[in-house]
Amino acid sequence: MNLAVLGATGSIGASTLDVMAGHPDRYRVFALTAHASADALLELCRVHRPRYAVLSGVEANPALGRKFREVHVELLFGAAALEQVVADAACDAVMAGIVGAAGLASTLAAARAGKRVLLANKEALVMAGPLVMRVARDSGAQLLPVDSEHNAVFQCLSDVKAVRRIVLTASGGPFRALPLERLDAVTPEQACAHPNWVMGRKISVDSATMMNKGLEVIEARWLFDLAPERIEVLIHPQSIVHSMVEYVDGSVIAQLSNPDMRVPIAHALAYPQRIASGARPLDLAALQDLSFERPDHQRFPCLPLAYAALRAGGTAPAALNAANEVAVQAFLAGRLPFGAIARVIEGTLDSMAVTQAETLPEILETDSLARRKAGERIQMARAA
Repeated sequence: MNLAVLGATGSIGASTLDVMAGHPDRYRVFALTAHASADALLELCRVHRPRYAVLSGVEANPALGRKFREVHVELLFGAAALEQVVADAACDAVMAGIVGAAGLASTLAAARAGKRVLLANKEALVMAGPLVMRVARDSGAQLLPVDSEHNAVFQCLSDVKAVRRIVLTASGGPFRALPLERLDAVTPEQACAHPNWVMGRKISVDSATMMNKGLEVIEARWLFDLAPERIEVLIHPQSIVHSMVEYVDGSVIAQLSNPDMRVPIAHALAYPQRIASGARPLDLAALQDLSFERPDHQRFPCLPLAYAALRAGGTAPAALNAANEVAVQAFLAGRLPFGAIARVIEGTLDSMAVTQAETLPEILETDSLARRKAGERIQMARAA
């Protein structure tokens, strides 16, 4: 299988390449992409020797092109090159590992080309769930969830019609027990210190606010065709049970593993077969406790905001995602307190009318408008 790894220099990319390296007889790297990390991408190309490399955020640079040709890799530039490599006839599967709205167009292009899409970019379905699912159905593309929660649900599903509800678990992040009055004083470094998972900075902040779980609720709605009231979130601090499916007969089936992204990646890569992931096996006898609790919406206001956007439908989820990306970026840059992230998102959503959006240009227009409005609210907050 020839695989294009989008976002190869990130944590998902690293885990994907690690799993693939354990099975050189099954998988070959067709393309590796990064936004602007040329040196890191070049080093990956030295090791994995793909046919193509893409720097999606860099303009054409002949000198860089020569460096990659020295390792026998053709370097392409610009966001359009992402769509080019995923649609190539020689590409069998795509790891959609680009974080945020930046991954929407390439994920949609892979689905339109009828590829096996290993979906780690939840924002594609958050922003454009109906569109992505329709394109995938029309083209015969196979969407396989890589988020640990959705992959767990996928593994537990046997009869979709008999599902009463699904339960997505959340660790609660680093501030699950922090006094509420101290939240505004937390630093980006503290927010990015996830207790269980190794993730990028943006996703780590989303985990701390539980917006990550809110986005996953929206993703689950489209992946599994379930109404919002049948998707529940529970805090599970140990991050051992990744999700559960409850059936109408009262049975609950759960997927357990150590918190290691190589587990869902290996499952999606080899599905419907199983391959070794390289993850440490789970020692059930060593587990001291598996606990669950309902999330406190006062502590995690981003979660009800996501449910509200999902119920509103139309452009609301795209606006939610855009406002969150802008607010998190401002927090990481030291321009916004942690507690203000949710307030910026809520204010942005309140200021925008919800409309129907069935095309990519319409969705991107909403994304752009929401980013502008969120930026204005951040400026207002700083001036206050």
